[in-house]
This record gives sequence, structure tokens and C-alpha cells, in this order.
Amino acid sequence: MSTEPEDADTGRSVRVVLVDDEALIRAGLRMLLDAEDGIEVIGEASDGQAGVTLVAELQPDVVVMDVRMPRLDGVEATSILTSPDYRDEHGGPPGILILTTFSDDTAVRDAVRAGAAGFLLKSAAPAVLPEAVRSLAKGDGWLDPTVTRSLLNELASRAEPSLPTSAEIEQLTRREREVLAAMANGRSNSQIATDMFLSEATVKTHVHRIFLKLGITDRAQAVSVAFRTGFVRASQG
Repeated sequence: MSTEPEDADTGRSVRVVLVDDEALIRAGLRMLLDAEDGIEVIGEASDGQAGVTLVAELQPDVVVMDVRMPRLDGVEATSILTSPDYRDEHGGPPGILILTTFSDDTAVRDAVRAGAAGFLLKSAAPAVLPEAVRSLAKGDGWLDPTVTRSLLNELASRAEPSLPTSAEIEQLTRREREVLAAMANGRSNSQIATDMFLSEATVKTHVHRIFLKLGITDRAQAVSVAFRTGFVRASQG
């Protein structure tokens, strides 16, 4: 258990909203998170539509979001919370952690593309949830290894995937764009970690999310995209 609030700059706890249509699941998530020092559950919603409204009202740091819900599912809710309209009205969106039951759930891939910062299997060990929440609160991502393998295998099976455009690159987070630029300049994961004062595991998470968001499968494609779109020159300017 942590002995300090997660947000060292403000001295306050990481504020979390839970969005899940099953009351028993929400109760379990709340119990796990409220037991942690430095994490506070400030609200709950039972569907995506209510979740979007509550998040806009409470402005949490992290949203723990189920994928399949009535009225508005987790993918659609994520898309709204990461949209330019939401950013204009409320500022930067919270980190959105998607919960899923199945590692091959295609809705998870769609949620990542919609702007989710991470995803976690509901079967994960209880201790993993607060770790994931803290990661998202710091602006990093979180990928369940089982789900990551499934999604990357799905991407690898596509025949001749089209490379993304510069507009799609702009949908990456600031940190993801920095990692992409570093990859394009030949930096390894360990070198990027040293340059950016990150752990190598965190860099790997960013790399996986770049692949998933852009629909690519390897570093060679990432480098090709960066040069073909002019992103590397823009990032150096």
C-alpha cells in the first residue's frame, strides 16, 4: 500500500470515477481502490451516458470503464471523452482504463483507437488495478499483456495494412509522439527510457499503444510512417 498521495505536485489523491453497469463489480472495484492510500473513488455510473455526464461534472484523473454497457457503451463513451469538443470545454480528458472480460474483445481495440489510455482484464490479480490507475494518473498507459498479444496478433494477420496519415499521428498523445520520433531516429527502447527518464517497461507500453492506434505491427512501419508523413522533420523543428 502506498504511503503517499500519488500526485506529489498537488499533494492530493488520484481521483477515480467507476463506470460499469454491474453494481457488484463497481462495489468490488471501489473496495480495492479505496483501500489504497493516494487513490479516491469520487463517483460511480451504471452506463456510458451517465458516465460521460459524471466525468464532465467531477473531472476525475482516471476513469475505470467497462466495455459493454447499456445506453452508451465504453467505446462510444471513450470517444466522447477524448473528442476535441470535450477538450475544448473541459480541458484534457482523464486517463481511461478499459475493463474487459475477453482478451480477444474487438471492442477493446476500438476503445484504444478512440483514445483509451489502457486496458485490463477483469480476471487480473486485484493488486494490478491500483497499479494501472496510478500509471494512467501519471500520463502513462497500461496494457494487459494477454490483451496486447491478442491485439497485435490481429493486426499482424491483416493483409497489406495501409499506413496511417499525419492526421492520425496527431491523435497520439504528446508522449506517444515523442516516443515515435525517437524510434524514427533509431533510438532503442532502453535509450528512449534513459532519454525521457522513464522505465523501459513504460516505453514498451507507449510503443505498443502507438502500434495499436496507428494499426501497424512493427518498428519498421513506425519509422516509415514518421518519415513518409514528415512527422520527424516537424518534431525536430
